[in-house]
Amino acid sequence: MQKIFVLLFFLIAPIALFGQKKSVIKILSFDTFVVNSKNDQAYLRNPVFQQDNATLTCDSAVFYTKRNYFEAYKNVHINQLTTDIYSDFLQYDGNKKHAHLTDNVRMIDPQSTLTTNILDYNTLSKIGTYTSGGKIVSQDVTLTSKNGYYFSTTNDAYFRYNVIVVTPQTTIKSDTMRYNTQSKWTYFYGPTNIKGKDDNLYTENGAYNTLSEDAYFGKKNLYTQDTKSLKGDSLYYFGKKGYGKAVKNIVFTDKKDGTKMFGDLGYYYKIDQRTLVTKNAYLAIVTEDSIMVKDKKVPDSLFMGADTLETQIVLQKTLKLIPKISIKADNEVGEDEEPEAKEAKVRDASEAPERTGKVPARKDDPKSPKTPKENQTAPPPDTAAVKLKKNINTAQSIADSLKLKPDSAKLTALATDGLIEKATLKKNGDSVIKVAKNLKKDSELKTTVKNTTANVLNKAKAVLKPDSVPFNPADTVTTRIIKAYHGVKVYKSNIQAKTDSLFYTSADSTLRCFSNPIIWSEGSQQVGDTIYVQFKNKKLNNLQAFRNAFLANTPADSLRFNQIKGRFMTGFFADGRIKTLYVDGNAESIYFTQDDSTKVYKEMNQTVSSRIKFIFKQNDIEDIVYINGVEGALNPDNKISKDNVLKGFSWKPKERPKSKKDAIGSAGTTKPKPKAKTPASKTPLVKPATVPLKAPLVNKPFIPGNAIKKDSVSNFGIKPVLPQKKP
Repeated sequence: MQKIFVLLFFLIAPIALFGQKKSVIKILSFDTFVVNSKNDQAYLRNPVFQQDNATLTCDSAVFYTKRNYFEAYKNVHINQLTTDIYSDFLQYDGNKKHAHLTDNVRMIDPQSTLTTNILDYNTLSKIGTYTSGGKIVSQDVTLTSKNGYYFSTTNDAYFRYNVIVVTPQTTIKSDTMRYNTQSKWTYFYGPTNIKGKDDNLYTENGAYNTLSEDAYFGKKNLYTQDTKSLKGDSLYYFGKKGYGKAVKNIVFTDKKDGTKMFGDLGYYYKIDQRTLVTKNAYLAIVTEDSIMVKDKKVPDSLFMGADTLETQIVLQKTLKLIPKISIKADNEVGEDEEPEAKEAKVRDASEAPERTGKVPARKDDPKSPKTPKENQTAPPPDTAAVKLKKNINTAQSIADSLKLKPDSAKLTALATDGLIEKATLKKNGDSVIKVAKNLKKDSELKTTVKNTTANVLNKAKAVLKPDSVPFNPADTVTTRIIKAYHGVKVYKSNIQAKTDSLFYTSADSTLRCFSNPIIWSEGSQQVGDTIYVQFKNKKLNNLQAFRNAFLANTPADSLRFNQIKGRFMTGFFADGRIKTLYVDGNAESIYFTQDDSTKVYKEMNQTVSSRIKFIFKQNDIEDIVYINGVEGALNPDNKISKDNVLKGFSWKPKERPKSKKDAIGSAGTTKPKPKAKTPASKTPLVKPATVPLKAPLVNKPFIPGNAIKKDSVSNFGIKPVLPQKKP
């Protein structure tokens, strides 16, 4: 009777199922089949189910024919085209084509493998969803998250909460993310950290390709590496090319050097660690000087604006650094010495050189006298490597005569054990060949050769590399350089500058100004073909002007100009103000004297000397010291013309930056927001309804739907936006 019921079931069931419009579950095969007619249940062993293009198998199942539904147990497997899903338990609704899988769930396609404990999968839309944590592994990429939505047709996966992506290059942590297993593009829609081997990038909206390492970031971006950081409204990076681009509100910071660089367009080149900034580019360097602002002491930073700013990390040994200088005596200026150097140079008074009053020749001056050979420093003693190299050369000549192989253990033993030295020191007319033959018979040589191993030979070869140079740790020291081009302006409270180009390095803390530079300090203006401004301990220390140096100084509320001219000038600052100035080479000056009590101008002092020292007080010339041969004249003030100037005099107060804004232009200023356009009619036709603000989407549960589209990021032209359901 039971067999007849089963037979009737299989004859009637297909007719009933085909009569319906909905897709039904088919049973392709089974091992055993038991029917419970009361509960409309069928118990199957090793069944094979099919619906549309999906095939479902398991160890055992309970099938509800009327509900078009079954439950599967153990070794559950769903195969749909190129997608395979495995689990220990399955509930499948054929009407909704929805599969609910639990326990040891794995979803495998050609590009990736998803593992989770609970998975909902729709065989029609091919969308898999998990909410209790999951992991996707795709080649070298591993992704984990609490919630996930996987779209098999597009290879897209959306993730929420505690999202972590691990690649060979980076570790990505995000709040909301989309990942395409085929294109390898990752899209971020919330707070995200991308951590590399030695750097980190924070963003709240962007895209990153785990294969090509190309990236785009478009919201609240912050890149950090060691002491350096970079901000920008939009950041682009092409990893394989090592090239990056930043757009709008760029801020590049290096805490080690105390520098900040700003601009609206920047480029980064990884191969030489070079950054180029244009469009409203300016730079800020923090100093130890301070100024009072609203009764509060604040750091007095140096601001520099230019058409183009460039910064780069280079080896310090490739630079020609400017030595720090100081006053040695009233008639001598020299290089500043470190404490250790000062102790090493303590000599007897009788050995002290006589002071000639002449300026020491600069090291880079081609006209400076050459050091005599007898006064040159003796060459350093031979190192072990150099000594061994000499020995091996001598050993080679002996080896040639003895017909030994160049790389033999005997040759190395001769060199390393110092036996060659015995041969070369032997005299009495013995030839090298004869000595070598005697050494060959020596028991000491035989023992050495016998104990020599291949390891000793390899070490000797490593030491004796061609043109090898002993390692010097100082050769690896790096430093930052800054270059400024065209229309360079500098502003600091106690010094301002204008020049066509400028070079700065933190290694010597010197601003090198080229091509018609002008330096202003309080009531003085300094010009020259080239001017150096040097800081010491982050404070303004000295100024050097080369060739055609000219300084004009005017007291407050005066139309008279004190003028100083010469080939070379060196000025020293104290508390941010010029204190002393040395002028060398055809030094000329015009100086107006005043009555001490009435402050009325009395005379004009015009002098010519080979070297003059000027002493300043409160930015005015207080005293003049003539060091070498002086000629001059005093002229009463009422008998000289008011426009009496030296050749080369210029006074350009209009070009002087008077504030930070003058130096950097409109860069760094907050631009006013455009006002909203008001309608022509004063009374609105419809009263606007009060609508409460909605919470940001990032805090809402994400529900995938038909509105999801694949973003195009081939040219970084489209910002990824989290898809939303249509209202």
